[in-house]
Amino acid sequence: MIQRPDLHETNNAVKLRVLVLGAGFGGLELTSILSERLGDKLDLTLIDQHADFYFGYSKFDLMFGRKTSDEIKLAYKNIVKPGVKFLRETITGIDPDKRRVTTTESSYEADVLVIALGANYDITATPGLAEGGNEFYSLAGAAVLRDLLPAFSKGRVIVGVCGAPFKCPPAPSEAALLMHVYLIRKGIREHCEISLVMPFSIPIPPSPDSSTAILAAFAERNIQFIAKKRVAAIEPARKVAVLDDGTEMAFDLFLGIPRHIVPTVVETSGLTVNGWIPVDPKNLKTKFPGVYAIGDVASVGTPKAGVFAEGAAKIAAASIIASHEGTPEPAPYDGAGTCYLEFGEGKVGKVDVNFFSGPKPTGRYTEATLELNEDKKFFGSSRQKRWFGS
Repeated sequence: MIQRPDLHETNNAVKLRVLVLGAGFGGLELTSILSERLGDKLDLTLIDQHADFYFGYSKFDLMFGRKTSDEIKLAYKNIVKPGVKFLRETITGIDPDKRRVTTTESSYEADVLVIALGANYDITATPGLAEGGNEFYSLAGAAVLRDLLPAFSKGRVIVGVCGAPFKCPPAPSEAALLMHVYLIRKGIREHCEISLVMPFSIPIPPSPDSSTAILAAFAERNIQFIAKKRVAAIEPARKVAVLDDGTEMAFDLFLGIPRHIVPTVVETSGLTVNGWIPVDPKNLKTKFPGVYAIGDVASVGTPKAGVFAEGAAKIAAASIIASHEGTPEPAPYDGAGTCYLEFGEGKVGKVDVNFFSGPKPTGRYTEATLELNEDKKFFGSSRQKRWFGS
């Protein structure tokens, strides 16, 4: 029960005060559910330091010149929902005991605090990456590569994972496959090599069938897959990537997936254990009463991807409503989600994974087709309409 005296008995007169930190998949979905269910009985403040949202997969559109940054951004100012207000502020402190948050502008308290701040990128954790490599996981990094790629004419391309866990496990494989298409269209593929370095034995461990399809696509396209290795350092002067076993790989263009960490404000809050916020996997509750953590910032046992943040948000929202209304807790979080895999030339595959319903994670793969590209587009447009109303 949320620790506010007799809240569920007086909820006709007292609004449920909720603070949601972070407006990504998890924060947006949870906000939408609570607004739909509670309406004018809700007083929810959604805080994010950014002005806009974008789908993670749209960074490829920017990186390969298919869309501009303005075309992939969705403005938070367009969120209009009952009981919800959005604040663009930078969070400077989190007190989970008091459910109090400070920002660059003010301080706030709530009956329920939901932390959905995602993961940040620690470029400095990989020596030389900032000076001699590139990353494509941030919007800024994708924009840099958009400007660099037209001048690239030949040589070795490495897509390298610098640390795990990382967001969207299929993305490194997609980057390699889309790079292949890009180089073909430039007419220079025969003058280039593409390698993917990844700390996993297969591209998508929970789904062997998906991994088999990706590896077959790599073989067909002459893309080298280097398994069970991590890029430990970049030597800019020599243009060499040093792997965690000491192996050196020369490159002309390096596309890195940086080490992921929680935001500093989360790290200093006392919420983390071993780098992430531990939660009850059944309902996403932390050890602090009335405090939930969803999405990439939490160590729940699913991959760090928007679709899993969204699924966690549904359960956390149901738990919040149950606690508010004094009703039973929802069914446990099943860790299910659908990920799309872009193979290039308009073909998209799909993997449906489930992490908690059985004795071990399972994944079911659907072969890449042009039709699934439309499915993926609907995935984005339906959420855009639900969260932003357009």
